[in-house]
Amino acid sequence: MPISPTRAAALASLVLVASAVVLLVSRRIPQDPGYHGLADRRTLLGIPNALDVLSNLPFAVVGVLGLAVVRGGRGDGAALFADPWERRPAMALFLGTLLTAFGSAWYHLGPSNERLVWDRLPMAVAFMALLTSLVAERLSLEWARRSFVPALVLGVASVVYWRVTELLGAGDLRPYALVQYGSLLGIVLLALARPPSPAAVAADTSWLAAALACYALAKLLERLDHQVFALGGVVSGHTLKHLVAAAGVACLAGRLAARARARPRLGARAPAG
Repeated sequence: MPISPTRAAALASLVLVASAVVLLVSRRIPQDPGYHGLADRRTLLGIPNALDVLSNLPFAVVGVLGLAVVRGGRGDGAALFADPWERRPAMALFLGTLLTAFGSAWYHLGPSNERLVWDRLPMAVAFMALLTSLVAERLSLEWARRSFVPALVLGVASVVYWRVTELLGAGDLRPYALVQYGSLLGIVLLALARPPSPAAVAADTSWLAAALACYALAKLLERLDHQVFALGGVVSGHTLKHLVAAAGVACLAGRLAARARARPRLGARAPAG
């Protein structure tokens, strides 16, 4: 059942602070060198690790499509958002997805910590952009405005911190883990605790739930990379992870496209309840 913005903010803050405290008091998390030992190392058309590389193409496709949807609404943003400012985190989300296609492809051409940075940077931007977008839609436009740039900086800083600590021999993924999983936890809480924005359509939450389900499945496939590849040597879990994760972003683009098709008549932003 939806709760007031104040209670929703308090709940989300409490959960995120608790998560941060748990991470801070836990041991540092270095990058597992075995992460780079991906299952499918076949070369096709002269491309090493070809399927892991080429399976990033859908990220570029859905990134471009998402940007097109955001830019294609009416000039005042009324077809998609309750306030035109909400275009900014939406644009950052799909731009981050587009850049992930290039960063992840670069990483998979020669998996290493050095290249993994360029995979994680745009993903961190996308995570924080999506969280900010949900804050604007379901909690407070003003809070979203104030937190947007700091959230993006935090996402980028978490990756930079990990890389610097790795170079110093004390790698620590805890801030990046907080950015990735903390933002997703915040998104889930907002989706459950607050109603959709005035610009949303009836299926808005369903699209969001589908995107989160795709991400959960993608993480599972990532963990089962070798096991999936061993089933027949056709495709690896990591390759499928890329495809499913891109499908999740496609759900986010579909969520906005559904609004554009519905073109609801919007008034002022609904009062907080």
